[in-house]
Amino acid sequence: QVQLVQSGGGLVQAGGSLRLSCTVSGRPFSAYAMAYFRQFPGKEREFVGRMRWSNGETYYSDSVRGRFNISRNKIGTTIYLQMNNLKAEDTAVYYCAAQQVGSQEYNRWGQGTQVTVSS
Repeated sequence: QVQLVQSGGGLVQAGGSLRLSCTVSGRPFSAYAMAYFRQFPGKEREFVGRMRWSNGETYYSDSVRGRFNISRNKIGTTIYLQMNNLKAEDTAVYYCAAQQVGSQEYNRWGQGTQVTVSS
């Protein structure tokens, strides 16, 4: 069973930074892409950014581009979301997700972590 275990998050003042981590555990699996989503209270999850696992190419939503950065460790077991210049409107529960090779959707999800930005 593949599991995504998240860490990081918490409370930060506007303009500050946080880094989220997402570690893959369990049996080996091949990822096509890994991504971060976020969910505001009462809203659907929205896409934040993703990394194509084969070449490390990243893509971000307009709302975070230039402020957030996705990276991974050298052995490819952990993905990070570095969030800089945080704004109050970034307050949400953040989820990491994995799209396995051969899947058309993100089919593995982390447990979610709360990020709260105070203004």
